This record gives sequence, structure tokens and C-alpha cells, in this order.
Amino acid sequence: MNQAPSSAVRKRSPWQLALIVLVALAVAGGGWLAWVQYGPGNKTETAYITATVQRGDIEDQVSATGSLQPRDYVDVGAQVSGQLRKILVEVGSEVKEGDQLAEIDAETSMARVEASRAQLRSQQAQMTERELALSKAERDLQRQKNLMLEEATTTETLQNAETTVRTARAQIQSLKASMEQLQASMRVEEANLKFTRIYAPMGGTVVSITARQGQTLNTNQSAPTLMRIADLSVMTVQTQVSEADVSKLRNGMAVYFTTLGGQGRRWYGELKKIEPTPTVTNNVVLYNALFEVPNSNRSLMTQMTAQVFFVVSDARDVLMVPMSALTIQRSAPQGPRSVQAAPAAPAAPGATGAGAPATTASPAVGEPERTTPTRPAVSSGMPRNEAAARPVRASRQAKAKVMAEDGSIEERDVTIGVSNRVHAQVLSGLKEGERVIAGVREPERRSTTGQAGAGVGQTMGGPGGMPAGAAGGARR
Repeated sequence: MNQAPSSAVRKRSPWQLALIVLVALAVAGGGWLAWVQYGPGNKTETAYITATVQRGDIEDQVSATGSLQPRDYVDVGAQVSGQLRKILVEVGSEVKEGDQLAEIDAETSMARVEASRAQLRSQQAQMTERELALSKAERDLQRQKNLMLEEATTTETLQNAETTVRTARAQIQSLKASMEQLQASMRVEEANLKFTRIYAPMGGTVVSITARQGQTLNTNQSAPTLMRIADLSVMTVQTQVSEADVSKLRNGMAVYFTTLGGQGRRWYGELKKIEPTPTVTNNVVLYNALFEVPNSNRSLMTQMTAQVFFVVSDARDVLMVPMSALTIQRSAPQGPRSVQAAPAAPAAPGATGAGAPATTASPAVGEPERTTPTRPAVSSGMPRNEAAARPVRASRQAKAKVMAEDGSIEERDVTIGVSNRVHAQVLSGLKEGERVIAGVREPERRSTTGQAGAGVGQTMGGPGGMPAGAAGGARR
């Protein structure tokens, strides 16, 4: 009776062992998967987006869009009415001051001048007649005086002779005034005759012609414009800056611009003027900022669109870190106004706006990174004023999380200088080559295809790439 159950137990043991083995394998596999996905190593290497502290150039800019206009130009108009008989120039013609540009029908003006001259000759003949009459009246007066001495005439006759002389003299004075008036009118008619030939008031290039040969011009209401002459050797860039950025601008600051189709070529200048009266378009307040650039080779044209960059501050060959890796200490006391007083790291050569003297501007954000710090000489614009003072931005305190080689994370205090929306200059707290945490990988996007790195030195800690939208990185 006792042996039967033991036999049954021995018969069920293989199935129980197989079940136990399957359960053990399932538990081990689940543990291994949990370790891979949620273990500390994976959390350190895969859950974070890291960036490497590297050297490069950085600029704090104000960007805007502008258009090119000639600095000096004049609209040539007509001062007399008539038919436009000839236009002697074309658009693009180079003219000098005093060159004839056009000719208006002069028949009417010539007739008026001839009529004025004929009337003047008539008045001159009248003047001769009045002078002869005056001479006769004076002789008659003298004769009457002589007769009065001999009591051979009456007093009334003598008085009449005196009146005749005075009348003749007054008529001569009146005729002289009429002649002067006629001469003035004739000078106007002669000037109008000269105005039928239109000459260039300045040297330059004919940039537009609005009149047509054979057109009738009417100057009674307004002076019609025939053409525009502009001096294209110096161009003015008129830029519209938003009210949020205009406070960062100042006269004399460095500025450069590029044009469409310019293949990245830059023209440099200095901010000349900020107009105090804004223009309002669709409730957007914009201020005009003007600066000039030389255009000796005529490569810049009127009405070209310019992408303008006002350099607030810049630094060259300095340590950089993405702004997404920093937590700015807003309440921290501001540092000194120069980089030389920063805690540790030596000032990087070429830094401007952060304590070092200005040298040359670095590439704009979004342009390809240069392999050498030397700026290519591709600009034909105004030479940059290296001595122009730039405001030195105060150093600021921030915190960054540094990932060590063993995967551990350390939070450090960092001092930054020049910064923009993407990168910040490291003055102290970080070393070249160290990795900082620039963001956290979003779990729901781990299966999506990774995108390219979000900035200088940013890399993914594991496969899958950076999630979309992590390039800018939220400031934590």
C-alpha cells in the first residue's frame, strides 16, 4: 500500500523538472531584459544625450533682413513743359556731371524769348524818344528863364516849362522800370529755353528711366521725373530691426551681410545710424538701421536683399558647450565685467565681447565649421574697425552635469561668457573633451530613426540617434 504512491511520485518527477526548468529560464530571460533596458549602465549610456566640450568660434548676433540702396542718387526732372524729343542715355549708362541727357521741344520757349527781345528793343526806342523830349523841354525851360530875366514872358509860361521837364523825366524813369521788368522776364524765358536741354546734375549710373521719347511733359502741376542717376560706388544697407533687438544695437558696432547668390561672401561695415521713428506693419514695430559699404567693383545692385548680422560680441578659438547642457543660475550674483577676472580658465585668444580684444568675426550660426581659425579674405566691403569698442558682457554662473568615463554623473559649477541661443563660451568649470549631458532621451521615441547630432560635439550615448526636436534642448 505504501509503495504505490511512491511509484506515482517517481513517474511525475520528469514533468515537474521540465516545468521548473522552463520557469527558471523565463525568470532569467526577463531579468536579463530588464537589466539591459533598465540597468544602470543602460540608463547612463542610452537614456542621456551627451555633448563634448570642444573649441570653436562663437558669435552673439542680431540678425535682420535689409535691402541695398545707393547712398547718393538724384531724380532728374523737367522744369519746362513740352514734348520730349530725345533721350540720349539708356538704363545702365555711365554719365558725368554736365552730360546732356535729354532734349525737350524748344520752339515755344524760343518764340517767347524772341518776343521778349523784340519788346525790349521797342522800349529802348521809346527811351531814346523820351530822352529827346526831355532835352527839348530843358531847352524850352532855359529860354523861358532867360525871358523872365528880361520880363519878356509870363510866370505861368515859365511854370509850364518847368512842369514839362519834370513830366519828361518821370516818363523816362517809368520806362526804365518797365525795361528792367521786361529784362527780368526775358531772363526767365532764356532760362526756360536752356532748360529744354537736360543735363546730368551729378556723375553716376542711370538706374531707371520713367519717361518715353515723344511724351508730352506738363510742369504746371508737378515736375515730372524723367530718370534717376545714382552713384553705385557706395551702397547703403537699410535694415529693419524688431523692437525686441534694437536695444542691443549701437552706432559703430561691427556688422556684415550676405546676399542671395553671393555664395556665402560677406560684406563688412559699421552701423552708422538708427532712425528713431519706427515703421509699423501689421502691428509689428520695426526700426531702420543704416550702414554703408563700398562697392568699387559694382557687384552690389540696387534693391538686393541682404541677410544682415549685427555682431553684439564674439569669441574665437574658445571652449564651447551647448546651451541645452547648462542650467543658468538666474539669481547668482553677476561676475566681473571682463574675462580676465574669471575664476580659472585662461581667456581664449581672439575672444571679444568677453574681455579680449576684437579680432575678426566668426562664422554665423548654421554655416559650415571651418577647419582653420583663419578667416578667408572674401569680402570687398568696408574694413572692420578693430579698435571699435564692444561691450564686455558680464560672466554668468551656470551648472552642468558631466558624465565620467565610468558612466557616473557629476554636477559642476560653470562660468560662461559669450553666448547665443545654441552655444556658450566656457570660462571655467569644464575642460576640453569632457562630456556633458545635453538632454534626456524620450522613451516613446526610441524606435524612431535617429537624426544627426544637434550641435558641435553632441553624440548619442547608444543606438537610435537623437530624438527629433532635441537639437535645441530645453534649458533645465
